[in-house]
Amino acid sequence: MKVKVYIDGSEGTTGLRINERFEGRDDIELLHISSELRKDPEERRKFINASDITFLCLPDAAAIEAVGLVDPDNHHTVIIDASTAHRTEPGWAYGLPELGDEFRKKIILGKRIAVPGCYASGFLMDVYPLIKMGFIGNDYPVCVNALSGYSGAGKKAIAVYESEDKPQEFNSPRMYALSQQHKHLKEMKAIAGLKTEPLFVPVVDDYYSGMIVTFPIYTNLMKKKVTPKELQEALEDFYKGQKFIHVMPFGAEAELNNFFHANYYSGRDDAIIYVTGNEDRILVTSIFDNLGKGASGAAIQCMNIHLGLPEEKGLCL
Repeated sequence: MKVKVYIDGSEGTTGLRINERFEGRDDIELLHISSELRKDPEERRKFINASDITFLCLPDAAAIEAVGLVDPDNHHTVIIDASTAHRTEPGWAYGLPELGDEFRKKIILGKRIAVPGCYASGFLMDVYPLIKMGFIGNDYPVCVNALSGYSGAGKKAIAVYESEDKPQEFNSPRMYALSQQHKHLKEMKAIAGLKTEPLFVPVVDDYYSGMIVTFPIYTNLMKKKVTPKELQEALEDFYKGQKFIHVMPFGAEAELNNFFHANYYSGRDDAIIYVTGNEDRILVTSIFDNLGKGASGAAIQCMNIHLGLPEEKGLCL
């Protein structure tokens, strides 16, 4: 029997990519709402409750409304929410299974699954294992730099980037969230278990998709001081056997002429991590697609895990 899937918000970038990944899958029956009724609450209620899986690719307020449309006696529909709304809410599984068995188990058993933010995904890939393994304390003064393609900037910004009369400033990297109030900070702090929110420096640039997130470390501030190679080996062991996060061999950056380009994994649904630097200062850098492992790919991976399917089914690795 096919799994009935409804995508609420199927016309946004995340929803479109999910639709794309379902092409050719014979185990999925997509439920299609008519375009003129896609914002009608009662029509959405029908589709949500008729589904086995509903993906929410919506702004926060609309995602909260959508969860409220699940009938009280409906105990079968699984909600997979790609918005910010529920990522730190009690009762919601956090959709980054590579962080540990407890994360994966909640995805398997839960009916409410929150897909991590794109920046938060890279942040947690880099930072969470170091706290978990005791290399840094939860009081470490974390600062993270990140660069993303414009596909994660929302419909209005995408339209500007792709317009013929694009403003000159849109041709260059643009740093934003200058007040340190980025919406991903809450989950970064909560999921990593940090005492304070990290300093976060996001930049959006004039290319479509792909993301790079870098966590710089002063080794003299570490609880357990290690060399870059030792840290690479520890991360490789932490992510051993994972299909969606790969720690690159120490020194592998030489294959890229010692440059990292943020669109390197554009179009893919997995991620890679490099450890570089020296004995005084280490860089942990994750590279992935903000629409892949940072959004749609992660959402489908969570669905596959919940359904007991191979987690890579239908995804690009």
